[in-house]
Amino acid sequence: MRAIAYEGAGGPEVIRLRDLPAPEPGSDDALVEVAYAGLNRADILERMGFYPSPLGAGATPGLEFSGVVRGTGRNVKNVNAGDRVFGLVPGAAHAEFLIGNAQTLAPVPSALSLENAAALPEAFMTAYDALFTRGGFALGQSVLIHAAGSSVGLAAIALAKHAGGTVIGTSRTAEKLERAAAHGLDVAIVLDDAWGDRVREATGGRGVDVVLDFIGAPILDKNVAALCGGGRIVQIGTLGGATASLALGPLMAKRATLVGTVLRSRPLDERIALTRAFATRLGPLFASGKLRAEIDSTFPLAKMADAHRRMEANENFGKIALEINPAV
Repeated sequence: MRAIAYEGAGGPEVIRLRDLPAPEPGSDDALVEVAYAGLNRADILERMGFYPSPLGAGATPGLEFSGVVRGTGRNVKNVNAGDRVFGLVPGAAHAEFLIGNAQTLAPVPSALSLENAAALPEAFMTAYDALFTRGGFALGQSVLIHAAGSSVGLAAIALAKHAGGTVIGTSRTAEKLERAAAHGLDVAIVLDDAWGDRVREATGGRGVDVVLDFIGAPILDKNVAALCGGGRIVQIGTLGGATASLALGPLMAKRATLVGTVLRSRPLDERIALTRAFATRLGPLFASGKLRAEIDSTFPLAKMADAHRRMEANENFGKIALEINPAV
């Protein structure tokens, strides 16, 4: 089978397409022929040597996929050969075949294409977990979403609006903010030096209930300042820096909470629980068209380097999809 590999750490030039034996499923696994996969910021960081794969050095990258089950282990009861599925894996999705624990696979709604399904897992599972499970978002509350034009940002906007919330979003690009309005963004703020003041103005000085942040250290103090009393910051990424000093007084005075989250390193039982909640609560919304993924562009597997360059240049709005076996 064809699979992507990184030959050392570096730029897109280290990406290679190699031939590997197709994997064999274990007793609790399913073998999936991958139709489409998603490209994520974590894949860029892994290629650069900043985010080692839990599967070990030289492992095939890729965190999300859609495809068709081609075989199952002897203990598997929830999926069968021929089923259309999608899901999250710690790695190995950028290949023609993968194996994953069958309980971490979600059924693709019949009305959904495999291309669209591949754009759902990382964005919507991350957003769902961060917004509701970690952030405690509730009906009528407000949320500040940084990187609003990213795939996770757009998913979080859609979920917060579906839950009856008010959504404030930031981006360094005004064009992305304009496009995010179609996904339900209520207040658009360019991420410049004055963004914190504009958040307070937009909330009448109250602040927001939840902040979803991908940037990290450079804006931590302003995130705390943007909270209302009892507010929560959910740290999803640290693209701007991972080490910060924080004045604890404002955090304490607001009785605020700062919580971190990463999906990739979650133990199997947590990933299974998240998949079940995702399929039960959000699956019908995808099937009805009330929720959808924004696909920016699609690249064949052989053009993986071009896909990386587009994401690294921050040119994408929504998900970059990878076409692997579209005819499955």
